[in-house]
This record gives sequence, structure tokens and C-alpha cells, in this order.
Amino acid sequence: MTLTKRIVPCIDVDVDEDGNPAVYTGVNFEDLRYTGDPVEMARRYNEAGADEFVFLDITASAEGRETMLGVVSAVADEVFIPLTVGGGIRTREDIKETLRAGADKVSINTAALERPELVTEGAEAFGNQCIVISVDARRRFDEGGEHYARVDGESCWFECTVKGGREGTGVDVVEWATEAESRGAGELFVNSIDADGTKDGYDVPLTKAVCDAVSTPVIASSGCGGPEDAYEVFAEANADAALAASIFHYGEYSIREVKEYLAERDVPVRL
Repeated sequence: MTLTKRIVPCIDVDVDEDGNPAVYTGVNFEDLRYTGDPVEMARRYNEAGADEFVFLDITASAEGRETMLGVVSAVADEVFIPLTVGGGIRTREDIKETLRAGADKVSINTAALERPELVTEGAEAFGNQCIVISVDARRRFDEGGEHYARVDGESCWFECTVKGGREGTGVDVVEWATEAESRGAGELFVNSIDADGTKDGYDVPLTKAVCDAVSTPVIASSGCGGPEDAYEVFAEANADAALAASIFHYGEYSIREVKEYLAERDVPVRL
């Protein structure tokens, strides 16, 4: 049986100058600009035919604060599709509280890299399906990695970063993905810092390297500029889901348009 490919809109949420939650969009994890209200955008995407929805509190980890659970709860009231929430989740109790606020899954990056046992604890306590390991990857053209891919005629590896892409870890993405899977992660959320916000297409070599190494579902993220990019990451990297933000936020394409484009090319999607 062929599994349906998923189209997943994502909102990056921060606090504005007045202390209110707001959605921001940037390039390479920087130069963020205001995009909209998170609850209103959640409502819109639920009605637009999204397969799932991702809410990322983009500064919680870097600032060492808790996730905006009140906003998560308000968003959860508006969406009737699987909701993944990430940002600031550091402990098993954080996972529990985020799920209680209405999330179906939690996305963990920094805390899991710092203490991999958290993946195991979360999976055992709440089920593998709840635990999504997020990877903020960047390309490295040196000899510090374990797994290499050809990118623009050069050999590179992919490094895990933390705190919203602000700090490198020296950890090879493929090594970490396989460990996270072995510890019970139910899904892998692969972000490319190099492609983020560029609309030049997903980092296919990165996504393919992870997809080839694991059997856990992989969400490709960062760089989508249109339906053709979603098709490429499904056809060439075998991703299970394609996440996008800017093209949906600014009305360049609808979720329906992306799905119809994929269906016309025999990619199984839910219409």
C-alpha cells in the first residue's frame, strides 16, 4: 500500500514588541518579519486542507523560557488535524504539559541533543507517535563529519545545530537521526538552515541522506518555493511530508494547488 504524502504548513511564533504572540517569517533563520496572528492562521490552514499543522516557538529554547502553552491551546481549538508543537521543550514534564495543552506531537531539538535519553523517556511515557525529533542542519565542507553527500560537485556533511540554528554541535545529522530513531522517535523533522526562506527548493541531498538512513517518517522543511519543489523532494529524496511556510503565508500558492500539482504527477495525496 502506498502511503499518502503530506503537505504541512508551519508557523514560526515569537513575541512581538507588545508581548503578544505573532507569526514571523525570515531567511536562513534571520531577518524575521511579522506575518500574522497564530490563531487566525491556524484556523485558515485547517480550513484550507492541510494534512497537519506545525507550531514552532522559535525563541523559547534560545531564551530559556517555557513554550507559549496558552497560545498552543488556542491554536489547538482551531485545528482538527494533527498538531505538532516545538520550542522550549526540555523535560518529560514539558512534553506532558504540551500534549495536555492540545498538541498531538511535540518537536524536540536542543534538549534531545543535549540529553538523548529524553527521546527514550518521551517515547516510553507517551508513545513513539508523539515524539518528533527536529534537526536544524547546516552544510559543512570539511572533514569533521561521518556521512558525506555530493553537493554542487563538492563533498559535504550536515551538522546539527541548536538554539534556533545559532550554535553548531559537531554532531553529524545522519548519525543523530539513526540514534534518535533507535531511541523511539516516531518522526524526524529535517530543517535546512542553508535553504530556509530562500524559496530555492528543499535541500534534497540533506533530506535524501536522512531518508536513506532511517525507516522513520521524515518531514522535509525549508526552502519550498512552489509545487515543483514539493514534487522534487518526494520524487528524489522520498520524504514522507513536505513542510512549507512563506508560499502559503503570502498566498503565492494554496495547499489545494500544491496537492493538485502533485496528484497530476502521480504523487499520492489527500484531496
